[in-house]
Amino acid sequence: MRLSKIATRTGDDGLTGLADGSRLPKDHPLIAAIGSVDELNSHLGVLLAETLPEPVRQELLRIQNDLFDLGGTLACPGAPFAAAKLARLDEAIAHYNADLPPLKEFILPGGTRAVALCHVARTVARRAERDYLQSLQNETAPREGLQYLNRLSDLLFVFCRVLNRAVGQTETLWTR
Repeated sequence: MRLSKIATRTGDDGLTGLADGSRLPKDHPLIAAIGSVDELNSHLGVLLAETLPEPVRQELLRIQNDLFDLGGTLACPGAPFAAAKLARLDEAIAHYNADLPPLKEFILPGGTRAVALCHVARTVARRAERDYLQSLQNETAPREGLQYLNRLSDLLFVFCRVLNRAVGQTETLWTR
């Protein structure tokens, strides 16, 4: 289904529609989860407006498509979310983390502008994960989506370190 009319006014009463035609209040946990996944995707779009190493850029574009799929899965009760997407994140984490030095302290968010934006996306991924978990209490969303958001926040943390390192930016360590 393609949208040709954007202002439908069907949400003016505080309800929004799912892909199966059912309607839920806009403050329903499932709608919150869909909104958080959408917000995360938007933050990745802002990050992609920065200069990034091409392999990271390509991975983020794949992730944006995955997040769009995940939002669609949430909007269509009972729809699956491919476990292969989760496996690809695990592989990316292992690949990008392999060349990073071990952590000895917590890292404060920041560095370059791209890294700061990546940290924001990471924290939004954590919120999306919490919202997704809340939606699982009463809905039939696939658990792979929850696992995907958990791994994605890990990958975004690794990307923060990779991006700082790519431009010679020192990580700012937490001081006790």
